[in-house]
This record gives sequence, C-alpha cells and structure tokens, in this order.
Amino acid sequence: MTFTPQNAIVWFELPVSDLEGAAGFYEAVLQTKLIDENMGNGPVKIFPTNGQAGAAGNLFQTDGSSASDTVIHLASPGKLEDTLARVKSSGGDVASDIVEMPAGRFAYCLDPDGNRVGFYTANTDA
Repeated sequence: MTFTPQNAIVWFELPVSDLEGAAGFYEAVLQTKLIDENMGNGPVKIFPTNGQAGAAGNLFQTDGSSASDTVIHLASPGKLEDTLARVKSSGGDVASDIVEMPAGRFAYCLDPDGNRVGFYTANTDA
C-alpha cells in the first residue's frame, strides 16, 4: 500500500489582511500576475502555474490574519471519504464538510497536533 502522487502538496492557502496589497507584493516579487477568482467563500488571488499539472495556491482575505490560517492541501489516495475516515481513526478530526469545486473535492482536517490540513481528490473528468 504505497500512494505516490506526482505532487504531495496540491494546493496552498495564505491568509492576508489586505488582498489587493498582498497580491501586489507577490506579483512584484514573483514578476507574475495573480489570477482573480471567486472560490465560493469570497474572492481569492491564485498563483499561476504552467498547465494543470502544477501545484498552485491562493491568497485569501481574512480578519486578523495569522499563520494558523495557512493551509496546505495534500493529495488524497482514492475516495476522499475513505481518507477522511482514516483521519478520524488515526487521531485527527474532520473540520469541514466536503467542498465540491470544478477541479475536484476537498475537506479541511486537523491533525493530532491541531495543524489545519486539506485533503484533496481531483475529478477524473477535469
């Protein structure tokens, strides 16, 4: 039983107190244009990648931005529901409902140390 995805980290989320200001910072530093998107929870700025296979992430606006709001999303083997069951049986907690989006599905979880982590499965038809 070995799951070896192309990328272990498939997405990241960085909390910011000023979405436009933070986007300007990262655009200047990385010499790129972030992509405006609405993910359902509000507007985000997505870091672009070269094609669909690259791991990417976004900036999101939050009140009282802190590092504890930073989330990495890890590739989930097989059915997401099975991964969430293993989170629970291994001492973690599932912290959200499953979120559906065009490219796939994910859920927020807490590991045994309280770190917030997302587990993600891609849609096979995406």
